[in-house]
Amino acid sequence: MVRSLILRCCFVAATLTLSAFIVSPPIQVPSPVPLGRLIDLGGYKLHLNCTGSGSPTVLLSSGGGSFSTDWALVQPEVAKFTRVCSYDRSGAAWSDLGPKPRTMYQEAFDLQRLLIGGGEHGPFVLVGQSLGGMVMRLFAMQHRRETAGIVFVDAYSEDAQLGINGKLTRARLTAKNRSIPPPRTTIEPSDELTPSELQHIQALIQQNGGTPKIYPPFDKLPPYAQGIRIWALTQPKYYAQDDDYLGEVSAKMYSETRTTKHALGSIPLTVLARTKYEYPPDVADMLTREHKEQQAKLSQLSTKGSEVIVPNAGHDIEVDAPEKVVDAIHSFVIHARR
Repeated sequence: MVRSLILRCCFVAATLTLSAFIVSPPIQVPSPVPLGRLIDLGGYKLHLNCTGSGSPTVLLSSGGGSFSTDWALVQPEVAKFTRVCSYDRSGAAWSDLGPKPRTMYQEAFDLQRLLIGGGEHGPFVLVGQSLGGMVMRLFAMQHRRETAGIVFVDAYSEDAQLGINGKLTRARLTAKNRSIPPPRTTIEPSDELTPSELQHIQALIQQNGGTPKIYPPFDKLPPYAQGIRIWALTQPKYYAQDDDYLGEVSAKMYSETRTTKHALGSIPLTVLARTKYEYPPDVADMLTREHKEQQAKLSQLSTKGSEVIVPNAGHDIEVDAPEKVVDAIHSFVIHARR
């Protein structure tokens, strides 16, 4: 559980502290009405919010620890020219906790069923920010014929270093030489939070908590999105989004990219990379250099890949420079229609 909380902070911004993402138990925030629909996938429901009309449909996948409403500056603009859907992964905002283990393969599998259950059809332009980039990458590899294009928004690299247990570690090196469990279609009582897990979460919250606040860059979001974010951060299930197989997924993707030059074939791909970094001074140069190299390598996953450096943007480009994300999406939509 501690590991998942630390990883979530790293996905959102490598230098932010844990207390930026958790709140004290006494805080009671009214539950807002879901913006989209809650779709049952087998005893658990996930939130899917689709707006606009037209084809291809754009899928927005948020980073670790983020929510569908973090696309609030992007989704309305995209809805002006095509269909666009955002969703909340298992345990986030209105979505229930799904089956254990909650791996990225499970998320990609659930996303397909979520779209089918919601009556949404391809082709799709896949947009993934941070950890969501890896989810979209897995989805594209499983549904190549339905993928019209991919936009990585400062996406997670399988070779990235994260702060794990107080030190920088390459996630792929934490793999334990075990098989990634296949996705499941239903949940069992054992998938829910146990009393001891809930107590552990509450202890962590008390240890690191404070009044829920909106930290930059999320203060740029509309008021309704900020309010939903504060409410979502009060939910214990939010802190149970364990991905104990991140090491195995990262190691698997790292191995595949070393043996396959263009793992995504000729799927059109754009990588949006940030220019603002907030790493600790003692590792800033090293992590900045690595991050730039990793983003460039992501663009080489496709024979039709390219990289766009976004000025004055940090990790959350969809908030700092939403127009750049919209422009990249629009170009793929036009290309697909042709």
